[in-house]
Amino acid sequence: MIASAPSGKFMGIDYGTKKIGVSVSDENCTLAFPKEIISNDKGAFVRLSKIIGEENVSVIVVGESVDFSGKLNALSGRIEVFILELKEKFRLPVHKQKEFLTSVEARKSGKGKNDFNQSQSHSKVKQIKSGRVDASAAALILQRYLDKFNKSQFHKT
Repeated sequence: MIASAPSGKFMGIDYGTKKIGVSVSDENCTLAFPKEIISNDKGAFVRLSKIIGEENVSVIVVGESVDFSGKLNALSGRIEVFILELKEKFRLPVHKQKEFLTSVEARKSGKGKNDFNQSQSHSKVKQIKSGRVDASAAALILQRYLDKFNKSQFHKT
């Protein structure tokens, strides 16, 4: 189900057991941009709250994890619990967008790439790249949702 026109930005989330990729839309809710990666720990909701306030978020879109056949996978149950917590803590509409290979797509498209200092250790560079990919995957999830949202809004007029 697609939301009605929001009064603020959309936030996209790529949920992982260790990290949560976060993206936000532009003011017109047409484009998604990687925002940051947060640790999936006790402080996750505090950080999400700050982003929601700073970015004037009015709608949250969470990637729905599916397997190769399009069925919900092992991570799906944890995502459902996370969604319930989001709704309870922030009182914002939360929508799901199927995510399939978004991290792979983010890596291939180069959205997770950037220049790195040659003095950085291999493991540190790998960590940075992995984190950027998580935020880029969140942006891909959000962009797919925004495309559907805007198409449905266009057809209403």
